[in-house]
Amino acid sequence: MYDVIVIGAGHAGIESALAASRMGCNTLLVTLRLEQIGHMSCNPAIGGVGKGQLVKEIDALGGEMAKAADACGLQFRILNASKGPAVWSSRAQIDRFRYKEYMRKALGKQSNICLKQAEVISLLVKGSSVNGVRTKDEEIFSKTVVIAPGTFSGGKIHIGLRNFPGGRQDEEAAMGLSESLRSLGFGIMRFKTGTCARLDKATIDFSRLKIQEGDADPRPFSFTNKGLKLKQAPCYITYTNERTHKIIRDNLKYSPLYTGLIKATGVRYCPSIEDKVVKFPDRVRHQVFLEPEGREDNRIYPNGISTSLPEEAQVEMVHSIEGLEHAGIIDFGYGIEHDVVDPRENLPSLETKRVKNLYLAGQINGTTGYEEAAAQGLIAGINAALTVKGKGPFVLERSRAYIGVLIDDLTTKGTDEPYRMFTSRVEYRLLLREDNADIRLREMGFGLGLVSREEYRETRDKIKAVKEGTEALMSSRIKPTREVNSKLNSFGSPALRKEVTLAELLKRPQIDLRRLRELDCRGLRLDERAAFLIETEMKYSGFIERQKAEVERFRHLEKIKVPAGMDYNGLNGLSREIRDKLGRVRPLSLGQALRIPGVTPAAVAVLMVWIKKIGLKDSEKRKTKSAKLKCKA
Repeated sequence: MYDVIVIGAGHAGIESALAASRMGCNTLLVTLRLEQIGHMSCNPAIGGVGKGQLVKEIDALGGEMAKAADACGLQFRILNASKGPAVWSSRAQIDRFRYKEYMRKALGKQSNICLKQAEVISLLVKGSSVNGVRTKDEEIFSKTVVIAPGTFSGGKIHIGLRNFPGGRQDEEAAMGLSESLRSLGFGIMRFKTGTCARLDKATIDFSRLKIQEGDADPRPFSFTNKGLKLKQAPCYITYTNERTHKIIRDNLKYSPLYTGLIKATGVRYCPSIEDKVVKFPDRVRHQVFLEPEGREDNRIYPNGISTSLPEEAQVEMVHSIEGLEHAGIIDFGYGIEHDVVDPRENLPSLETKRVKNLYLAGQINGTTGYEEAAAQGLIAGINAALTVKGKGPFVLERSRAYIGVLIDDLTTKGTDEPYRMFTSRVEYRLLLREDNADIRLREMGFGLGLVSREEYRETRDKIKAVKEGTEALMSSRIKPTREVNSKLNSFGSPALRKEVTLAELLKRPQIDLRRLRELDCRGLRLDERAAFLIETEMKYSGFIERQKAEVERFRHLEKIKVPAGMDYNGLNGLSREIRDKLGRVRPLSLGQALRIPGVTPAAVAVLMVWIKKIGLKDSEKRKTKSAKLKCKA
């Protein structure tokens, strides 16, 4: 018998299996094709707005995605660099072939993992708990199961009016697993995603296109990497045009999206080119990023023209775009429908409420994106291992991590469309930055056994350096000398009228640490690992303190737990609609109850009264029972 069985070897399954095995659990990873472990089905990139923060947090907790991205990266960029650090997000183009190889090796060298090529057709359930899986050939028993099937669960591929079962191009779908979940009472929904054609690099005229280089000083994803030394590959930018849009409109009668063949809900934040043309008719062009798929590979991914149009229409459409007039198509784009379980069926640990010891991770929970999948896989794997060890669940609060926001949104609010992470979803994003993910989460990763002692020591040294650097800035003072004021004037900053601390001076928008050192502060010594973090914390200290106060108020509601098995139907003072919403989600705390869409603060106040009443009744029962026992004695 295994401790943990993980179904699926995509981004969620990989992180789940690695986490469980690193925590000492005997783990089986089952996948349809071993050679496709870690395959990037869509664009060859890791990170992005909101997603880069997830990757940093995965790394801080001891996951593998950030290390893999650093090892296989082709180009690195910081997005939103012109804005504040709260929304800076790392993104990297990835060599998708090297990425697969990296992940296969990471799994292969990890102890406690067994890899198996098979299709899981159903779950084995005994009583109210899962106890294994059934493949086409055998039954395999385990203490816990993590389902991470990506788009393979009930997958159907659409190219024009032609459709067929498939989890990915040229790969079969997993049909039995969805039926097994349905038979257990899970509500199944259908979501849709898609990808674009792959182009032959040798047939593209790059000379006419705008080049997009990576950052001059590429910043790694993983906190264990001090820097990146690589020759970065360029991307290129082109645009659709009126002719492109006419071709698309003329072929909508062959589009599965607009003929009703695809009934599933698509990704609103990453629409197909058909959707862009129809929904934004005033736009004369749409941007297309030409992204390399590998350093030695000739495939180019034209990000921005995801489509499920017929193959002939795809050829005509691509050839209408500047620079792509003679582009050869290696693989055609397609749309894909797949099965999704309502994520409100899960606890915040990602264990299902319906079946004990069963965990769901990735696109089966209604998300889209490699990073969202990997984050869920990591948490599901951790909690499966903790269950095996007889320990309580590991749950990240939304005030602690982007991962916490992701999972709380899913399990509390659910989603009626493929969920994608954005910085705008995060209330406390000034506290949850990329640069401090290790400070926020490394200790937790170390406590779980996923972060090495050396990695944890480095984080503690960084925390110490931040503390010492902050104290140095707050205690060091600078006088309003002629030389100092002359330099301040050259920086466009007002002259000093009195002596101030370096911390006060650093808060000025025109002053950064580099300029601070020029202001006759040659004795200032700051650890380079901590310098950027110190500067950010100083400049935004007022906002940060306000957000910390908000977090404390948030945690007060989180501490008030809702009794397990509470009968909401018997609570007077709540409308039927709110009782239904509470009964469906079954919140663990008042804080979670308040985040359920449609549950008002007034309803939460009523719920708090009932919780106190129930608590008093339980207390009286315990006192009465204790008194009876004393009498008998």
